[in-house]
Amino acid sequence: MKKQMRAAMAVVALWTGASGGGQAWATPTTYDIDPVHSGIVFFISHLGFSNVIGMAAEFSGEFVFDSETPEASTLTASVSVASISTNNKQRDSDIQGADWFNATEFPKITFVGKRFTQVDKNTGTITGDLSMVGVTKPVTMNVIFNMAGSNPWDGSKVAGFSATTTIKRSDFGMTANIPMIGDDVNLRIEVEGRGRR
Repeated sequence: MKKQMRAAMAVVALWTGASGGGQAWATPTTYDIDPVHSGIVFFISHLGFSNVIGMAAEFSGEFVFDSETPEASTLTASVSVASISTNNKQRDSDIQGADWFNATEFPKITFVGKRFTQVDKNTGTITGDLSMVGVTKPVTMNVIFNMAGSNPWDGSKVAGFSATTTIKRSDFGMTANIPMIGDDVNLRIEVEGRGRR
């Protein structure tokens, strides 16, 4: 879900003029998600009174950024279900169970980007396949390209973006306690990708 979403970072390949790096960015570069400076958060309604906040602590992924041929970009992402937390031990135990993520049988959530669409200089969408609990569905994320450039401390290439989307958990067979617990799950993803040397 949220970690799967790291695949979203490949959207940076869409904005050829926004990186500020000139020709240095006009060649294919493979980026790994930097888990120290990235995060996945989700929000889900509790009885309509508030939104429970959850996060995924363990995720990984990579994308290829080529500003001259963004259609050739690739991305994959994976999230460890066991790392999903809502800051409550009982609730976290419940969502790992068979009525929710069924972590024993399906320990990973994955996202594979399929289509990249530019809206304007700094925004766009990524549509791809989100797989969790043994179900795969198409999901589109709205993405803001933040910037690409060089890390001032070590000179490495870095690209960053913010992404949001809303999915229905019932689409993936997770129907427990609807409507008391919301069907809509709002996701927010912040990603920095670090170029491989």
